[in-house]
Amino acid sequence: MSATPPLSSTRPIYPAASARNMALLVQLRWVAAVGQLVAIWVSVRVLGVKLDVAPLVAVPVLMVVINGLTLLLDRGREGYSHVELLGALTLDMLALAWQLYFSGGTSNPFTFLFLMQIVIAAILLPPNWSAIVAGMAALIVTRLAFVHRPLDLPTGTFDGTIELFQLGNLVCFALVAALLVFFVIRMDRNRRQSETALAALRQQATEEQHIVRLGLLASGAAHELGTPMATMSVILGDWQRHPAIMADQDLREELHDMASELKRCKSILSGILLSAGEARGENPQITTLGDFLATIAAEWNERGHGVIRLRNMVETDHPIVADPALRQIIGNVIDNALEVSPDFVEIRAEMTGGDIVLTVLDLGPGFAPDMLESIGRPYNSTKGRDGGGLGLFLVVNVVRKLGGRVEVKNRTARGAMVRLEIPVASLAYRTGE
Repeated sequence: MSATPPLSSTRPIYPAASARNMALLVQLRWVAAVGQLVAIWVSVRVLGVKLDVAPLVAVPVLMVVINGLTLLLDRGREGYSHVELLGALTLDMLALAWQLYFSGGTSNPFTFLFLMQIVIAAILLPPNWSAIVAGMAALIVTRLAFVHRPLDLPTGTFDGTIELFQLGNLVCFALVAALLVFFVIRMDRNRRQSETALAALRQQATEEQHIVRLGLLASGAAHELGTPMATMSVILGDWQRHPAIMADQDLREELHDMASELKRCKSILSGILLSAGEARGENPQITTLGDFLATIAAEWNERGHGVIRLRNMVETDHPIVADPALRQIIGNVIDNALEVSPDFVEIRAEMTGGDIVLTVLDLGPGFAPDMLESIGRPYNSTKGRDGGGLGLFLVVNVVRKLGGRVEVKNRTARGAMVRLEIPVASLAYRTGE
């Protein structure tokens, strides 16, 4: 199996949740554009402030154009780099600086909106990058304190109590508080979702590393056991042709049983080796879903169990490519069910959407609550023996590689249920395979 090339060689790696955070910055820019247009209209028409309207209106119009281009050109992107996020924040600060330059500089109460940009940068960017934003904001505010166009304010007060500047402070405070609560909470939620997804990926990577180690162990065991098994097979073949044994019916039957069990040992070892690796193993068999399940049930019943009941409720039979790994994981589930319910095991097959759903039912004691919470973890077993719990671990990982999922729960009355959902597309036979 060829090694997978590193992700950096195929596509860039973006910070977690960067796409969702950029979407929030775009939303914030929409809010800013609308808010600036409303503020300009209220200042000129309602409050009587004399402003140079043309350059002030140009900024929200430009922000609308930039947002439109962002949505159009960045459609389908997986994320954004820290440089792109820093550029977006810088653009927003320059737009705010332009507005403040034409509306009184730092004497304008909306200067405090720079603090919101600093807070957002501290959430979205690493410390060194957020320090750049804070430094730029400080330089811009310092510049505006000395270079700006003064406001031509109307004389008088509103109902004799609140001056215009005080009203602006109140409006700015309420606006900053509302925007911080709304956007910062959503950005923090994005961060926590990314951390959760990253933890799941790390857990999956750990499990796959364990599978690799298990594959190496199985490979070593296959090589070590191959020679003695081959020797035993040759000896059994010689014994089966020996005249004295051929004349004894009991000896012939015992040797036949020994040969069958030896063949089964080889099959089990090969299945473990395949299950520890890729789901598409060697010697795939082109068959149909109905024949595949019927063969599995017949094989287990031939081993002397005779209690495996198959209920195939799939109306249209599907051609599939079934390799030993798939057969092995279904066998693992059946084997676990037989250990706790030797008199009854039922396999149900049905179609749900585009998934093949295989459900294995038993009448055993069911799973303990703590076991249900940690299904699929290695060495997590109810059998109380060292090295147990690998069966369901392999089942979960092989089904996951096929794009499906495993559900394990206790039945209402008695027993347990293991449900395997596997996409038909991952098993479907295609011309050229």
